[in-house]
Amino acid sequence: MKITVNGTATEVTAKDLPGVLRELGYGDGKVATAVNERFVPASARSSAVLGPGDRLEVVTPRQGG
Repeated sequence: MKITVNGTATEVTAKDLPGVLRELGYGDGKVATAVNERFVPASARSSAVLGPGDRLEVVTPRQGG
């Protein structure tokens, strides 16, 4: 199915958020997620289902100063 990930059209096969994150190479890493501009906490990801056209934002923590 085609979704938008961080502003880029992307084809994925997984239907749930954890599966999409694994498919995109994030695995079980520490990331913040939002689907269709709604924050999805890590504790709720297992029940988050994505559909065609959904917009996923994935933000990784950065170090620096």
